[in-house]
Amino acid sequence: MGIVAFALRYRHTFYVLALMMLFLGGSAILTAPKDIFPNINIPVVTVIWQYTGLTPEEMEQRVTTYSEYSISSNVSDIRNIESQTLSGVAVEKVFFQPNVNVDLAISQIVSASNAIRSLMPVGIQPPVIVQYNASSVPVLQLSLSSDQLNEQQLYDYGIYRIRQALAPIAGNYAADPLWRQIPADHG
Repeated sequence: MGIVAFALRYRHTFYVLALMMLFLGGSAILTAPKDIFPNINIPVVTVIWQYTGLTPEEMEQRVTTYSEYSISSNVSDIRNIESQTLSGVAVEKVFFQPNVNVDLAISQIVSASNAIRSLMPVGIQPPVIVQYNASSVPVLQLSLSSDQLNEQQLYDYGIYRIRQALAPIAGNYAADPLWRQIPADHG
């Protein structure tokens, strides 16, 4: 009850405190950073190999194993490598030490990947190499399906209509699509 008696006796003090909180709150809003996510720079590079027609076991034996070996022996400052192999797709996440020069690491990965392609299945294309950081995580992923359009028409609609409509938006980055056909009965 002491604070109530104090507030009744010295009410001007509480008016001044309320005005001071209002002023400091307004100045904090103006000076606080606008981005709600902190700048987190975790050096991770994703290497995506695609070769249709191979089962996950074949993909692991003929692509993922060679790629992991080449990257681990030719790229410096690697902390660890995580791989996931699917039917026709191998995704490798390469985690680096915090002090790494990511641009140099990406060029080393490209060099190592090109050097090992001769041991992989004939006709395999170079991998897609993507660097993600926590502040550029995708906020929108689109998936298209149609009962009236065939696969090629749906692809064209996505690339030439939807992607072109999203491209001019400020701050937008439209990544290259990774197209994968999912069977209609795949629930």
